[in-house]
Amino acid sequence: MTHPAYGQVRQVTPFAAVVLEDNPGPMTLDGTNTWLLRAPGAEGSVVVDPGYEDIPHLTRVVEAAGRVDAVLITHHHADHVEGAAWLAARTGAPVRAFDTALCAGEGPLVDGEVVTAGGLELEVLHTPGHTADSICLTVAHDGVLAVLTGDTVLGRGTTVIIPPDGELGQYLDSLRRLERLSGVVLPGHGPDLPDVSLVSREYLAHREQRLAQVQAALDVLGADASARAVVEVVYADVDQSLWGAAELSVVAQVEYLRGR
Repeated sequence: MTHPAYGQVRQVTPFAAVVLEDNPGPMTLDGTNTWLLRAPGAEGSVVVDPGYEDIPHLTRVVEAAGRVDAVLITHHHADHVEGAAWLAARTGAPVRAFDTALCAGEGPLVDGEVVTAGGLELEVLHTPGHTADSICLTVAHDGVLAVLTGDTVLGRGTTVIIPPDGELGQYLDSLRRLERLSGVVLPGHGPDLPDVSLVSREYLAHREQRLAQVQAALDVLGADASARAVVEVVYADVDQSLWGAAELSVVAQVEYLRGR
């Protein structure tokens, strides 16, 4: 089924538009959101998470973005970063991420840094948990606040934490940091959401509920129970096609519980 947003540029705030990549799946939801950031009247723009090296998608991004001042990456997963090299070669823009290995033309992003591009000021927040290099970006313009969350907060569902790159304790700390912010959520996948503080609280409550369920399952099954056995108890109400991802999450939860 074709999503009506594929191939379209959708304006979400006065300074943020999104192009939805046609790469739907269990982990990507409807596809990757490539964000185009530009203050009204500014000549240049910022591209956040260009997605896969999907030439039709990237061509639409270039056409919509015009002059690209910078390409910013929220984390190293291929569905966010793979197209960055093609986009940089096409536009001449530098690529920046928290991980130096992903950068080209300029150095890595640093927690607390303010990137000035596209007529905007974007503050970098290091928010590890989903991956060690995950970042969010906050932006405010003419009284409108927004937070680009990558995969730290999604527009629908919850984020998978896969050890050892992902770590649940760090992820919970990152959610608490986002809970203190305000503004709309511009996620890496799924629809935009109106309140980053509210959704972060909901994510924290969900994680605490799951942790309690995992602990209860371990109390019954035994401390050495396999992650799969825990999944069959805790995620019994979840489509079995998602049990593989759930099993990875259970590994992260068990590690966290043992550490706590």
